[in-house]
Amino acid sequence: GKYVLVDFWASWCGPCRYENPNVVNAYNKFKNKNFDILGVSLDEKKDRWLKAIKDDKLTWTQVSDLKHWQSEVVGIYGFGEVGIPYNILVDPEGKIIAERLRGPELDAKLAELLK
Repeated sequence: GKYVLVDFWASWCGPCRYENPNVVNAYNKFKNKNFDILGVSLDEKKDRWLKAIKDDKLTWTQVSDLKHWQSEVVGIYGFGEVGIPYNILVDPEGKIIAERLRGPELDAKLAELLK
C-alpha cells in the first residue's frame, strides 16, 4: 500500500555510493508520506555490504543474495546492460511507474506523487 523505490546498488559501485546521499535525503523527506525503499545489493562480500550500509546511513530494509551479477534480479529487471545504480518506483498497487530516477529527478517525482 505504499510507493516503494527498489534501489539496486553495491558497495563496490562508485556511482551507487555517490548517489546514496540523494536516496537518503529522499527517504528522510518522504518516509512519513506513504513511501519506503527496499535496497537490493549486488555485493558478494557480506562484510563490505554491511559496512557500506552503515557508512552511507541506509536505514531502510536491505537485502542481498551475495551473488553479484549472477543474482536473479538482474535478469528479472533487465538492468545488466545499463548497470547500477538502477531503481524502479512501484506504486501502491504494485505497478512500476518509473525507473532510473536519480538526484533531482527522484526528488521531483516523489514530490509530484506524495503531495
